[in-house]
Amino acid sequence: MKFEGKKVLVIGAGLAGTDAATFLANNGVKVVLAECKTLALNPAQKMKTFAELVCTNSLKSMNPDSGHGLLKYEMNAMGSYILSKGMEYAVPAGDALAVNREDFSKAITEGLKSHENIEVIEVEAENPLELQEKLECSYTIVATGPLTTEKLEKWLTSDLTEDDFYFYDAIAPVVDADSLDYSKLYYKDRHKELSEEEGESADYLNAPMTKEEYEDFIAELVEAEKVPAQKFEDYKFFESCLPVDIMAERGVDTARFSCMKPIGLEKEDGTLPYACVQLRKENLLGSAFNLVGFQTRLTYKEQIRVFRKIPGFAEASFIHLGSVHRNSFLNSKKLLNFDLSSKKYESIHFAGQITGVEGYTESASMGLYVAWQVLRKLEGKPAVAWPVDTGIGALVNYIMTVHKPSPSNINFGLLPTVALNKEERKNRKLRKKIKKAKASARARESFDQFMDENK
Repeated sequence: MKFEGKKVLVIGAGLAGTDAATFLANNGVKVVLAECKTLALNPAQKMKTFAELVCTNSLKSMNPDSGHGLLKYEMNAMGSYILSKGMEYAVPAGDALAVNREDFSKAITEGLKSHENIEVIEVEAENPLELQEKLECSYTIVATGPLTTEKLEKWLTSDLTEDDFYFYDAIAPVVDADSLDYSKLYYKDRHKELSEEEGESADYLNAPMTKEEYEDFIAELVEAEKVPAQKFEDYKFFESCLPVDIMAERGVDTARFSCMKPIGLEKEDGTLPYACVQLRKENLLGSAFNLVGFQTRLTYKEQIRVFRKIPGFAEASFIHLGSVHRNSFLNSKKLLNFDLSSKKYESIHFAGQITGVEGYTESASMGLYVAWQVLRKLEGKPAVAWPVDTGIGALVNYIMTVHKPSPSNINFGLLPTVALNKEERKNRKLRKKIKKAKASARARESFDQFMDENK
């Protein structure tokens, strides 16, 4: 057997841990997957099953000329288990990939536990070095996410770093579909033309607001009671995932140009609402809806009171209410090598959100990246730096060069700029779209060539 006597320990069965474990296992490597959520859930978790989608059920855009579409291209080429199961358990969401999170998580758990090269153990990893030695593994991938357990975080801060970089994240509420008043709501996907056939076949349900309703709602968000930050810390939120109540505090029109923008959501009579709340299906049955962009710090009691002021929500029943939780991130530039191994302990690697990326697919892609590098080491080959004009390479380059840790999603701003010819520069209306298409095409070509050269 090619890797006889060699094993890899993966700590954490989230998105990064799942893709790291399955990539190695599918390439003939024996993997020990350690997960402790079956022993005790952390504050953001609700299910005992693996690869739980905590904040939203969306894996973002499938558009090939978007940052997320590019990342999916690369992940699919590497055999991402997360994406394959995401497609299998997809629910309607326009050009985005959204999933039934319970079925998705259950299927992944079953797949991991039944894989011939994966041994799942229920244990809380307090010291990765000691656990690696105890289990006789050659390498370890720590993929515990930003909600790392207190004991492991203690090891990280005491033995690896004393830096305390943290951000707060927030979760949007989920409402019971049967509790809504549909006479005040309408189905429509943004920018799609209404037709007689569209009706409920549209993926999004919309709650329109008049100027008066919107301004009253914003005022309620500002005045509502919020959950305080922990441990005498200040709230530091990821800018592209701000709680809706923080948007309200920034100005009366902030939400109307963000998660509540009405653009593309004309009603059947052709009128455009002043503002709009969009609801995305949580499952194929459409029995529950996620409030898109409505992450919040409001207390549970206040969420029920304030969100029932949304048109159609007067008697709304919430399956899950929103919440906030603290995320921890490593200073990767200072602590890690480019293959995301520890500078202090080179057999220990880190993957997923803990490294400084933000988002589901971004986290899973880091699991694939690290597993790819570990596989090379098991084959006796050196680690290899990825081209920065690829999606995964750009993410790694970002977390390894950013001056101060600040989590980032995939976006074309992380990739080198592309040159436009004279005719392309003249087309101001389509210039941005042309740039994205060219950057995406260049990235796919670069990725394919890199993979061919490093089979």
